[in-house]
Amino acid sequence: MTEITQIRPDRQVSVREVFGIDSDLMVPAFAEREDHVPEIDTVYRFNPEVTLAILAGFTRDRRVMVQGLHGTGKSTHIEQVAARLNWPCVRVNLDGHISRLDLVGKDAIVLRDGLQVTEFQEGIVPWALQRPVALVFDEYDAGRPDVMFVIQRILERDGKFTLLDQNRVIRPHPSFRLFATSNTVGLGNLTGMYHGSQMLNHAQIDRWNIVATLNYLSPQEEAAIVLARVPSKDSEHGRRLIASMVALANLTRKGFAAGDLSTLMSPRTVITWAENCEIFRDPALAFRLSFLNKCDDAERPIVAEYYQRCFDTELDESWMSPTHS
Repeated sequence: MTEITQIRPDRQVSVREVFGIDSDLMVPAFAEREDHVPEIDTVYRFNPEVTLAILAGFTRDRRVMVQGLHGTGKSTHIEQVAARLNWPCVRVNLDGHISRLDLVGKDAIVLRDGLQVTEFQEGIVPWALQRPVALVFDEYDAGRPDVMFVIQRILERDGKFTLLDQNRVIRPHPSFRLFATSNTVGLGNLTGMYHGSQMLNHAQIDRWNIVATLNYLSPQEEAAIVLARVPSKDSEHGRRLIASMVALANLTRKGFAAGDLSTLMSPRTVITWAENCEIFRDPALAFRLSFLNKCDDAERPIVAEYYQRCFDTELDESWMSPTHS
């Protein structure tokens, strides 16, 4: 196999043909798949605006951040674009355990000819920089300050990265690309939903060339996604059930926006609920196990009221239930 550092995009693909978006844009792609290329999800549905933003990142080497509420498929969106371009893609979750040494590299003791020697082992950033890889930083707004300043170096226009321990400057591979996903735009945990998210240095946010927002879809689109994930529900009864589930999810989102709820149903939760319906054969039980039990005790009657509105069925948690009389 050809070493990955030697390969380059070797063909152009049509955005209209590959992604079904009304655009004449042609995007560079690889003819052959490589081990780091994500698997194609054949039923994935692309948001046109966000897809074009991500494609601009691949085509013009723009630094692209995708921001939005949880469960909307931000990271998956980038992965599925990369999958259709056969572009190697590596995701790094910036949780509290990721350190500067993980990103940059560190000295490690290795065996050479039966002897223990100290050798510098590159972290994920220098490794990816030297290869045609789309590096995705997940939970970007949860990164520690010392980690974020490492990333800031590669956000510059030329993107050169200095390994101080090695007295070496790494120049990015021509096909290296950088993406990030975040729940906030670096403003911290304003809603109380995203504990652990940080206030980010605005000078760093300013270095991202494109910031796309991926939030919840129209009810029709969301229902189509759920049906694509749970094709056994693609019947007249199943479609009515899915429509009611999506309507309930939208009520929780409106309740959250109004301050009545401290949590909401993401599209990911609706898909999980539909999948659990297949297991338990009872929408009410599947709903309780998929979402209701995650809610605060004081808010469960409100959520049960939403359920009654959409399904015309009282849950035990409802104010109208005998257990609340």
